[in-house]
Amino acid sequence: MPSQNQTTHTIRERKLIVYARKNVPYFQCRYKINDEWIKRTTGKTDLKEAINTAEALLLEAEIRHRNNLPVITRKFRNVAKLAIRRMEDELDANSGKVSYSDYIKVIEIYLIKYFKNSPISQIDNVEIEKFNQWRKIEMNKEPTRSTLLTHNAALNRVFDEAEIRGFITKSNRPVLKAIGRKSERRPAFDINEIAAVLAKFDDWIERARTEKSKELRQLLKDYVHVLNDTGARPGKELMNLKWKHLNFNEVKKLTLATKGDVDVLGKPIKQYLSQKYNFEITVTGKTGRRTFIANNDSIYALLRIIKRNYNLINYWDNPLKNLPANDDYVFRTKDKTKPTSFHKMFDGYLREHNLLIDPKTDNNRVLYSLRHTYATNKLLYDKVKIHTLAKQMGTSVLMIEKHYSHLQPIQAIEQLRGDATTELIKNTAVDEAYNSNADNAQ
Repeated sequence: MPSQNQTTHTIRERKLIVYARKNVPYFQCRYKINDEWIKRTTGKTDLKEAINTAEALLLEAEIRHRNNLPVITRKFRNVAKLAIRRMEDELDANSGKVSYSDYIKVIEIYLIKYFKNSPISQIDNVEIEKFNQWRKIEMNKEPTRSTLLTHNAALNRVFDEAEIRGFITKSNRPVLKAIGRKSERRPAFDINEIAAVLAKFDDWIERARTEKSKELRQLLKDYVHVLNDTGARPGKELMNLKWKHLNFNEVKKLTLATKGDVDVLGKPIKQYLSQKYNFEITVTGKTGRRTFIANNDSIYALLRIIKRNYNLINYWDNPLKNLPANDDYVFRTKDKTKPTSFHKMFDGYLREHNLLIDPKTDNNRVLYSLRHTYATNKLLYDKVKIHTLAKQMGTSVLMIEKHYSHLQPIQAIEQLRGDATTELIKNTAVDEAYNSNADNAQ
């Protein structure tokens, strides 16, 4: 075994070493934490002082390790983990933003992967530009401006953490800009296409090869009907929905009668008692908790689920009657299994019926296309005001105007027709082009 260099001093066997480096005035040290050697400078030229400093550094590192804290906090990776922990703590305390979940994903998938162990204080605008170029290659496309804004917000959370801990100052942190490609038009379905989407489900369900497949297809049909009827976001908003989050109530309203109106006995009528039903769904998702209104199409979809899962035959005027387990999740199979293949199933369903590609954008339609279809139809055919639509969909007026401004030239003309979306779909003859091609596939 070679003899130890005279400039190297073992303070603790296989644990702490102090050593001198050529042309460096200060003694260095390395210590082992969790089977990993960590190098630090002691900042001391005197050996005794260097040993004392090295001991203190090792003790601090051991304390941090026992408390599940990063041992070296000035590396980007470690500061990023602290930033993630702070956001997770705020989310657990219900004081964090819903967008924190997106920031955490960006940090884990992109930022830590690129910056790794780079000292946080050495990340400047030049390094940020290198990261931007790397990200294009990693994503295999030019990110949109909205994507860049999310990435910048995530990176700023890491810089905030570093600034709080004194690793950087406000003056030496890089300024982030979001100059990306313009967002593309979002793929949706026109009236003929959405009519076909809804009409072709039953035949497709009957062609299922197993009872399990048939049940999942039935549940996907109900899921699609609710998405199209409410404009809800696919994913968490409906997948985390429980029966107790649904509220069905009857609204009675007295209305003055028209002069001269009489009842069946010929007596004058002064007022009418009208009855209406409100069906409200409360979800928690990207923008927090919100309540929106569902219509008959959603009610019928939920009645089908209740019949399958609980063997109850309820009716639209009291759909939640005698529901035995209101803490159950809504979009589940009878054995309470959560579907995980809806995106793939919907893709196959659209492909089979020649509905996958949006001819206006040449992009594949996905479940989220139903949300865009809902917004388009509400603006064009149902005369819904933008402010009302924004509240229903859990988004801002600005986002509605941004993504659906192309409708403005034809909006007034279409609204004058006075046809509601539901009636248009119901009375639309489905073109033979959307018949299943499964029989022709070999």
